[in-house]
Amino acid sequence: MYTSSSIQTAETQDLVKTSIPHIQIKDLNVTIEGKRILRNINLSIPNNSVTSIIGPSGGGKTTLLKTLNRLVDDAKGVEITGSVLVNGEDLYAKNAEVTHIRKKMGLLSQKPFPLPMSIFENVAYGPRIHGEKNKQILTQIVETQLRNVGLWEEVKERLDASATQLSIGQQQRLCLARGLAVKPEIILGDESTSALDPVSTQTIENLLISLKQNYTIVLVTHILRQARRVSDYIIFVYNGEIIEFGKTEDVLLNPQHEITQQYVKGFIS
Repeated sequence: MYTSSSIQTAETQDLVKTSIPHIQIKDLNVTIEGKRILRNINLSIPNNSVTSIIGPSGGGKTTLLKTLNRLVDDAKGVEITGSVLVNGEDLYAKNAEVTHIRKKMGLLSQKPFPLPMSIFENVAYGPRIHGEKNKQILTQIVETQLRNVGLWEEVKERLDASATQLSIGQQQRLCLARGLAVKPEIILGDESTSALDPVSTQTIENLLISLKQNYTIVLVTHILRQARRVSDYIIFVYNGEIIEFGKTEDVLLNPQHEITQQYVKGFIS
């Protein structure tokens, strides 16, 4: 059995030491209906970077991602021990306020889910929920975030149109803008380009790379080429444990663990 002390490069360890990470995971274990899904996860995710979680299907990648915004404990029969700290606040503390926690994180799912309302109201929805009522401020937020995701020029003449009229690639960018509108610190992505065409995929990838200047980004992807294109760091998860964590080029081009080597070469899927 492998422990999630995980193999980390000296550079990665030094980076974690020199800045306080947005996300720290300590002794995390997740059991669902009696089956251990994650084992002894200990991890600090570097700030202002893109970190991809890779590994075989069923290995715990998505579960690990969902622990970061407390989506996994909504399921039946879930037992979680350990801590997930965001800026030092334990998301799993008894007094943790889930709405406040999720405001810190934007989530891109596998398929875009625009709200059944206009393009404008999709982006304005989050700020409204959190108390913003000034129309002028809401209008500025909508324009700013649509510009941030490269959608403004495409939709500025039809902000009152239903969001469902957009292409699937545009919908995914709209969902990203909706997440950014509540000023999160972290962006989470769960196979967020798997339903997109190659052009839309490239657009989303480029957006994520540019957004890391202001956000800490954590992605789940099953596409190694994508992980190599967009990631600064890689977490390799196998059978619920972190086998290897480090800079992308180190993990993908010079993996230290035999299982990582087999996965990167395509012998494990």
